[in-house]
Amino acid sequence: MNTDKTLAEAIASEYAPKAASKVVALKKLDKKAKAPANIFARAFGILMTLSLGLGLCLSMRVIGDGSALMTGCGIFLGILGIAGMSLNYPIYKTLLQHGREKYAFEIMQLAREISESAD
Repeated sequence: MNTDKTLAEAIASEYAPKAASKVVALKKLDKKAKAPANIFARAFGILMTLSLGLGLCLSMRVIGDGSALMTGCGIFLGILGIAGMSLNYPIYKTLLQHGREKYAFEIMQLAREISESAD
């Protein structure tokens, strides 16, 4: 067995232009349906976590001048962060459901084509 030949063919196949298959198109549509929900959930989660952290730092007088106003602002930011993190998952599920509904017809049609061609 010529290992040089098989290695050369393997490397060449990586650089050869590939025909777009229906499975790849289906995966892209699935990603496209889920992307807005994932992006929002991560960004909103990070923002609310930072809000909670800032609120904790202000209320424990780690940062700020230690006045009652800063402590009050810290408590408000902490509660806002906790509320935002609590609402993040339901918002994510709602956005994900809307994305799935938006692309459901195309995904089902393409999946049907793939399953029919496999038979």
